[in-house]
Amino acid sequence: AIDNDSTTMNDRASANTVESKSVYTVADIPSLKAKISQPNIDDATLLEVVRGFRKILSLEHNPPVNEVLASGVLPVFVQMLQLNDKPQVQFEAAWALTNIASTDETKAIVDAGAVPYFAQLLSSPSAEVREQCAWCLGNIAGDSSALRDIVLSTGAMQPLLNNIVQPDNNSLFGNCVWALSNFCRGKPVPNLSYVAPAVPVLAQILRGKNADAKQDALWALSYVSDGDDDNIQTVLDTGIIDVIIELLDEESNIVTPALRTIGNIVSGNDEQTQAIIDAGLMSHMQHLLNHPKRMVRKEACWVLSNIAAGTHQQIGTVVRTKGCMQRVAEMAKSSEWEVRKEAIWVVSNIATGGTDKQIMSVIEAGAIEAVCSVLNVNDTKMLLVAIDAVDNILKLGVKLNKDYASFVDECDGLTMIETLQEHESEEVYQNAVLIIETYFGAEDGAEDENLAPEVNGGTFSFGVPQKNVDEAECPANGHSNAQPFTTFNFAN
Repeated sequence: AIDNDSTTMNDRASANTVESKSVYTVADIPSLKAKISQPNIDDATLLEVVRGFRKILSLEHNPPVNEVLASGVLPVFVQMLQLNDKPQVQFEAAWALTNIASTDETKAIVDAGAVPYFAQLLSSPSAEVREQCAWCLGNIAGDSSALRDIVLSTGAMQPLLNNIVQPDNNSLFGNCVWALSNFCRGKPVPNLSYVAPAVPVLAQILRGKNADAKQDALWALSYVSDGDDDNIQTVLDTGIIDVIIELLDEESNIVTPALRTIGNIVSGNDEQTQAIIDAGLMSHMQHLLNHPKRMVRKEACWVLSNIAAGTHQQIGTVVRTKGCMQRVAEMAKSSEWEVRKEAIWVVSNIATGGTDKQIMSVIEAGAIEAVCSVLNVNDTKMLLVAIDAVDNILKLGVKLNKDYASFVDECDGLTMIETLQEHESEEVYQNAVLIIETYFGAEDGAEDENLAPEVNGGTFSFGVPQKNVDEAECPANGHSNAQPFTTFNFAN
């Protein structure tokens, strides 16, 4: 069973490592290089030399990585990883390489051929060596998706999982879970065949009590679920969704990756979206929509927008949740821009794909004022989303003989739509003209003779609710609330 009381990777201690008392600096690089180049070097000297290099590379600020690499010792460090009868030398070499991997020179380690040896050493008899190698592989995988795929291609995943399921100590457990999150992250997402074996282990971590490990596991699941429907289903098949939804009431460092995972799942097919609804998500929405953290409110609206792009039954779930649409309409008018955009998507998707009754319900919640409030923003995509919502609301007004056009006018919507006839976007211009002519009685003969022809193959389709893929990531596209690519430099 997983050790649920393990500590985080930052708590790692190396007290059982025998430390040399010597202080090494960059000035010692030539003499250390000379010693390591001697034929028939004895074990004690070998350990002293590699430890000296490791200490030089362990400077907290500006470690002299380039100077060490320029000395040509990198291939020697890689050779030391192969000395299975000298685990302490392996440990020190792995530590030195980890410190290089925490800088901009990560690729140098990969090019030197170290990754396969690190993967093999995840099964070393020495827990200390295993932990150090997991740490280094986590740094390498976290550098870029290209290096991550190299790590995964060496078969490092399964021995890493073995160290999580049966850890020798708390520190090893925490470091390996963190490394696993980096094994799963990055765009393009890793091949599902590489990461699928990790998903049941991640689910088991979430059922434990280690908060730091849960956070890393949730980020890993958010990365895995940020793919196609097969990726999403792999996460759903663990049966862990109920646990993830309950974690939405935890501290924001847990809520953020939990909500991101939920959002990825509801961006899947209708059955996958329904699985989240059935697990009780909506009972948590009021809390999330009123969360003090801006990014949590943004993600909550993103989740709702994707549910609102689903079936009439799923849209009904959003509309019927007490206070939900009133809060969304409020945020669409007056919240931070990132939050407003997601809230407008919720309103637009319901106005586009909902039943007449559902659209009327969101209008009563303040939808007209909400969508009109963004008709003057400098964001072409969001203008199109808002215009689409206005068009569908006005269309319903005509159908039901309700004067929604006056409501739009009272919110200054008509004035702003008229201004949009001068917009630089051909699509915005055309749609604005169409709304004015259709719903606000353009005079006969007043048609613009320069009206542009219909755009074919445009990027935005009127009348179609859209699953809203959050491009701000995740986690892996520079999303401001996502776990950053993380590297660690061991302190001396």
